[in-house]
Amino acid sequence: MTADNPHNRLDDDDYPAYTMGRAAELLGTTQGFLRAIGEARLITPLRSPGGHRRYSRYQLRIAARARELVDQGTPIEAACRIVILEDQLEEAQRINSEQRRAAARHTAGV
Repeated sequence: MTADNPHNRLDDDDYPAYTMGRAAELLGTTQGFLRAIGEARLITPLRSPGGHRRYSRYQLRIAARARELVDQGTPIEAACRIVILEDQLEEAQRINSEQRRAAARHTAGV
């Protein structure tokens, strides 16, 4: 299989493989919920050539976390902000961990 083979995209977390209807079905929510978290800028779906919203697996995980918070009674705007902050924290921790490993390798090599 070549890199351009569409089957390779199935492993890509960022590939927009899911239609709005399928995404809502997988999340057990409504298309309105997906539109609302899009309006809150939690996720920005890509658009198909026909203008339809398409979602990636990564976006579905983010949407699922927001839905979990909303189901617990958190207002949608607050849920979106919480998820954004959680995502930023996770990324900062990952970067921090990488920098610690690089510093440890540097120290060990000196």
